[in-house]
Amino acid sequence: MSLKSALESGKFTVTAEVGPPKGTDIAKILHEAEALKGKVDALNVTDNQSAVMRISSMSFCKLLLDMGQEPILQMTCRDRNRIGLQSDLLGASILGIRNVLCMTGDHPNAGDHKEAKPVYDIESVQLLNIVRALNSGKDMMGNEMKGGTDYYQGAVVTPEAVPIEPQLMKFEKKVNAGAQFFQTQAIYDIEKFKGFMEFAGKFPVKILAGLVLLKSAGMANFMNKFVPGITVPQELIDELKEAGKEKALDAGIDIMARHIKQLKDEKICDGVHIMAIGAEDKVPLIMERAGLL
Repeated sequence: MSLKSALESGKFTVTAEVGPPKGTDIAKILHEAEALKGKVDALNVTDNQSAVMRISSMSFCKLLLDMGQEPILQMTCRDRNRIGLQSDLLGASILGIRNVLCMTGDHPNAGDHKEAKPVYDIESVQLLNIVRALNSGKDMMGNEMKGGTDYYQGAVVTPEAVPIEPQLMKFEKKVNAGAQFFQTQAIYDIEKFKGFMEFAGKFPVKILAGLVLLKSAGMANFMNKFVPGITVPQELIDELKEAGKEKALDAGIDIMARHIKQLKDEKICDGVHIMAIGAEDKVPLIMERAGLL
């Protein structure tokens, strides 16, 4: 079943994230992706995540397709201008990739090539408009093409940002630009997320709540201090501390499973996007504890 079919059928949809490696040894990530086959509805493939040079998202999406997986091509505006982005979108389409997540992308200062010049010829809303144009058989300048694309368009939003108003405005712009589904940045406060969903529920789009696996109290404190738009409540940090270093990861798995179950049981959103970040092998266990397997 395609991601679009899963979401539009009303199924509580689960996506996960895989980050291509820095180098050509793909044995580990292929093994992790294979372990998720038949469990998640789609796999995001990151695009030089955190501005660190890695295997391209498009090539790894093709490998997932060949494995019988449903890939989501993440595409950022950092490394390519509007010509390059459109060219890659056409290329991904003829490879059979049907889902694209449009993002602006982290600045190179955050990565391992700090002297790289960022492109940012366009940003995420404009990229969504480009995808919509390509789907209609035209390029962004309105020129007719010999065959269009058929992408299911995704975007991101940060529901716990403070202040939230700029995010809500950007959300609406992305919907108007053609976004059909959203994967959120990490959420940890379900009650606050419910408030966001009261706003988002007015629009004809699907929402997947983003959940990042907490591996330690230190990780939670780091995110609170350095990652804008993410707030880990103190009670969750205390829960991780009480578990101790050896059992902190297991406590983090329990926290995520509990949140997934609440989101599903209370029908708060359309599904979840699991970001295990280096612990992708734990995704089946998370889903099992959440009652999804």
